[in-house]
Amino acid sequence: MAATYDGLDAAALAALTGAPRVELHDSVPSTLDVTHALGEQGAPGGAIALAEEQTAGRGRGRRAWSSPRGGGIWVSVLLRPRAAPAGGALAIRAALAVHAGLAVAAPRALPLVKWPNDLVLGGRKVGGILCEARWIGERLGWIAVGIGLNVHGPLPPALSDHAIALADVDPDVRRTEILAEIVPRVAVLEQRPAALEEAERAAFLEVAWQSEGDAPIVGLAPDGALLIRLPDGTLDRRRDPP
Repeated sequence: MAATYDGLDAAALAALTGAPRVELHDSVPSTLDVTHALGEQGAPGGAIALAEEQTAGRGRGRRAWSSPRGGGIWVSVLLRPRAAPAGGALAIRAALAVHAGLAVAAPRALPLVKWPNDLVLGGRKVGGILCEARWIGERLGWIAVGIGLNVHGPLPPALSDHAIALADVDPDVRRTEILAEIVPRVAVLEQRPAALEEAERAAFLEVAWQSEGDAPIVGLAPDGALLIRLPDGTLDRRRDPP
C-alpha cells in the first residue's frame, strides 16, 4: 500500500473524490484486479483503486498499457449497476465522463474521444478506458472501469510517435485535480439506464475524433455501436473497432 499520492493519503483522496473507499497502492499489476477484489469483498459502488505504477496494465484486446511510476493516473472505479449496460454503452459513457472532467481540470489539453473509449490529443493517444464485468451466475455482480491517463510522462521512446501526455500541452496539469473531476462523474454512471440516450449520443458526436480519410461518422446507436457512411452511400454499423 502507498502512504500518499501527490501528498494526499487515502482518507484525503476519498474526501476529494467522494469515493466511499480508496485502495491506494504504490505498485500493482493492474488497478482493475484490485477493483475486482473489492467487488468480491462487497465494497460499495464508487470505490476506487489507485496506483502510482502498474506493472501489467491492460487495454482492449489484451494489449499492454504502459503505466510508469508517477507518469499518469492509473485508477479503476467499481460500479454496481442494477442492470447490465447495453453493448458498449458504458464505455462510451465513461469516455464522455472523463472528457467532461478534463474540460474542467485540463482545458488547455482537452482531448477528443476516439470510439469507443480512447482519448486522443493532437492525433496521439493520451488515455484509454477499459470496462470489465463480473457475473454471479446469470446476475451482474459488478463492473470495474479502468482509466489510464498519460499525465506527466515521460513516455517510452517506442510510443512517442502515437502517444502523448497531458503535460506536453498543459505543463500545469495536476493529477489530484483531474481525479477530483473524473471519479465522481464515472461513479454516477451506475445509475444510468442500460442504453445510451439521445443526448448522450449527440454529446459523443460533438467530441468524436476520426483520422483523415476515414468514412464519416454519422451516428451512434443506443448500444454504443458506431454508424458510419461508406463510400458507396450505405450505412455501416460497427460494434467493435477495426
